Amino acid sequence: MEKITTLDEIRAGTAQIIPEQELHKKWQSGKKLNIKLGMDPTAPDLHLGHAVVLSKLKQFQDNGHNVTFLIGDFTARIGDPTGRSKTRPPLSEEQIKQHMQTYFEQVGKILDPSKISIRYNSEWLSKLSCADLITICGKVTLARIIERDDFQKRMLAKEPIGMHELFYPLMQGYDSVILQTDIELGGTDQTFNLLMGRTLQEVYGQEPQVVITTPLLEGLDGVQKMSKSLGNAIGLAEPANQAFGKLMSISDTLMWRYCSVLLNIPDITIDHMQQDVALGTTHPMKIKKEMAHAVVSKFWSSPEADAALAHFEALFQKKDYSQAQETSLPLDTPNPLWIVELLKQLGAVASSSEAKRLIESQAVHINEEIIKEFNAHIRWHSGMIVKVGKHRIYRIM
Repeated sequence: MEKITTLDEIRAGTAQIIPEQELHKKWQSGKKLNIKLGMDPTAPDLHLGHAVVLSKLKQFQDNGHNVTFLIGDFTARIGDPTGRSKTRPPLSEEQIKQHMQTYFEQVGKILDPSKISIRYNSEWLSKLSCADLITICGKVTLARIIERDDFQKRMLAKEPIGMHELFYPLMQGYDSVILQTDIELGGTDQTFNLLMGRTLQEVYGQEPQVVITTPLLEGLDGVQKMSKSLGNAIGLAEPANQAFGKLMSISDTLMWRYCSVLLNIPDITIDHMQQDVALGTTHPMKIKKEMAHAVVSKFWSSPEADAALAHFEALFQKKDYSQAQETSLPLDTPNPLWIVELLKQLGAVASSSEAKRLIESQAVHINEEIIKEFNAHIRWHSGMIVKVGKHRIYRIM
């Protein structure tokens, strides 16, 4: 078999490379390329959805290129309209600072912190004068800006679009001008913003960047993209045991998607694995455990993956509830307590709507008894076992 080249590895697992011939040209130039990935600190935690593009960035880092992780502390104040059906509420400076700190810690789980440049777009965007801003706006037409799908949908639905939102793709594109980016990475939902970087670089007399997009990872529900706010995410800051349990909770169908997007297992290999499952020669549980172990090894560590696997088998297969996640409730916690508040206190849900969905699907158990009423009040006690979904079990201390 022909040895896979480094450039082939870069191509693997991508959604689009725009334009691919320019990537080949830049790669063959032999020079150190300027690679950029930007993220707005709009939430405190990164998750496995972010890990997809961070892993691609690491490939460039491992090949000695100049890698910049750009924190959009200025653009976070605007709010990226991507995928939004309404204007995003602005974040306070204090929230942005708190989120930035957690980003540093979590990005270090994937990238080598000693080989990455951390930049903030407030360095240049906050210094733009009104005249500067008008000059940038003059480089692009309004027709081009409102081409983006998000704006089109909101106009058709007669939903308002804030004037400040129109500036977002321009600001992200201007980041590439300042950093003289050769290649910019992002999820497929960022394609419009990334292409704006190419447009502005050209009008500013620079060689336009190559855009590389990576697939969006579906969350635990298998429907919507992974998002902390939707309660379907696996956070990079979560304990390995908890991440392993969540990975084991996904559907057998979604398992193949995680094998592809998170582990970059070739399609032909996945096809063979699926055939083995269909023929009954391999049980899907075996593959799912292997997938979960591999993901935790990759984004946490091999020892943590080994421990998480042993913990899962003891807790869920041998029903050893002494291995359940131990959680203490504050001394002033009411007793009895509304089931939704109990789930929130345990960290099992992020919102009342998520709790309602789980209860309605009969996925919440207290000491093996199904909770069917959303308004139920639970008399809790030490040693109580709370099971949420298939693979989250808590023991109250």
